[in-house]
Amino acid sequence: MTTEVRVPTLGESVTEATVATWFKKPGDSVSADEMLCELETDKVTVEVPSPAAGTLGEIVAAEGDTVGVDALLATLTEANGAAAAPAAKAAAPAPAAAPSGGDGAPVPVMVPALGESVSEATVSSWFKKVGDTVAQDEMLCELETDKVSVEVPAPAAGVLTEIMAAEGATVQASSQLGVIASGAAGAAAAPASVAAPVAAATGSKDVANAPSAEKAMAEAGISADQVTGSGRDGRIMKEDVAAAVAAAKAAPAAAPAQAPAQVRGPVTADDAAREERVKMTRLRQTIAKRLKDSQNTAAMLTTYNEVDMTEVMALRNEYKDLFLKKHGVKLGFMSFFTKACCHALKEVPEVNAEIDGTDIVYKNYVHMGIAAGTPTGLVVPVIRDADAMSFATIEKAIAEKGARARDGKLSMAEMQGGTFTISNGGVYGSLMSSPILNPPQSGILGMHKIQDRPMAINGKVEIRPMMYLALSYDHRIVDGKGAVTFLVRVKEALEDPRRLLMDL
Repeated sequence: MTTEVRVPTLGESVTEATVATWFKKPGDSVSADEMLCELETDKVTVEVPSPAAGTLGEIVAAEGDTVGVDALLATLTEANGAAAAPAAKAAAPAPAAAPSGGDGAPVPVMVPALGESVSEATVSSWFKKVGDTVAQDEMLCELETDKVSVEVPAPAAGVLTEIMAAEGATVQASSQLGVIASGAAGAAAAPASVAAPVAAATGSKDVANAPSAEKAMAEAGISADQVTGSGRDGRIMKEDVAAAVAAAKAAPAAAPAQAPAQVRGPVTADDAAREERVKMTRLRQTIAKRLKDSQNTAAMLTTYNEVDMTEVMALRNEYKDLFLKKHGVKLGFMSFFTKACCHALKEVPEVNAEIDGTDIVYKNYVHMGIAAGTPTGLVVPVIRDADAMSFATIEKAIAEKGARARDGKLSMAEMQGGTFTISNGGVYGSLMSSPILNPPQSGILGMHKIQDRPMAINGKVEIRPMMYLALSYDHRIVDGKGAVTFLVRVKEALEDPRRLLMDL
């Protein structure tokens, strides 16, 4: 029988993709879950597995074609002649036990594609409970990975009859989350209680690496035992190969001893009874690891200065109403700081560079990371090509990225590729701090609280709105002279904003 190979779910805001590579050609024999092709979206790369074992028939979407979600990619002749699998909208093939019939037929709810380098997620919230009626594409639950939050839509209209992964459960890519009885007849099938989390049974078959990874390993001249796989069941993906090659180039002559795991001190029984233990979210675990890696890798140093905010505040107060009326966005301080940093980075390009092995990569552009606090932790959305933006464009981008960050809607692509970062601890009342580098960047500017202080101005004491600035930098690339010069240029631009207009 013939089975259809279709485009899997690509993400909430992604509606189309480009066929990048076919790993198989018509007539080739394939096994179940073997990668057939690779799709590229504007955010992630998605590999499409074979829904069954058999022979690849016709390829409908050739390399370079643009396809929508659930579009037909190819046909597959099953080896055992079993009935064709339904063209489900789930990101992975449906279990064999799920019938493909009409009204009332169970439809599996599967974990959608999480991204090539993401192999598992945690179920953070269910928006529906067993017995609830759902519409097609209505959000059922939310998954949390170490990078982004992913909402799972209903693949069909009907009644949610079973939840197989409760809140807090860890699920693998392509695992089943629940079951929907499609159509109105499904209401009678709703059980009274939620099923206990079920661990997906894993077969004993060998794990096949991604074809793109096999090709990359051959080109790099390395073997599979030199690469740590991040895919399902330890499957090696092409990004794992790139990471292994980069690590080999940057590896020091002698690897430092690994720090022991953190151990709690002694706690009395009375104290333990009054404590609450909460598992760290994946995002918090990633933040902890990246910040510690930054301290262990970079030769981090911080230099400080202070800026008189009088002129910037006066300029903002004078034009904020007109700015809002014309551009539809408020004029804040972040656009001034972003502009000032872009101006300073032109003079001190090493602060906008990064180390790659024994090379220094200088960026002739500024992708500005703007650190934002969210209920789940700190994230750093990136404003791309900020050096080419106007004040209004920067403010609109910051407002939009900030709102998406707070709602947990940022994609992986929106948090990657930054060349420099600004962190504003002043919104929380911080007077002075030393920000930690966001690797592999070599510089981060810390803004702080504006506070009135007595200052000596032309031989007289005046009360001025002052802010401390802190620049943390990687001393492997940036010398003290360059760091101080950068901070002085930022100070000058903010104390006399006209310098920005004249490129001084």
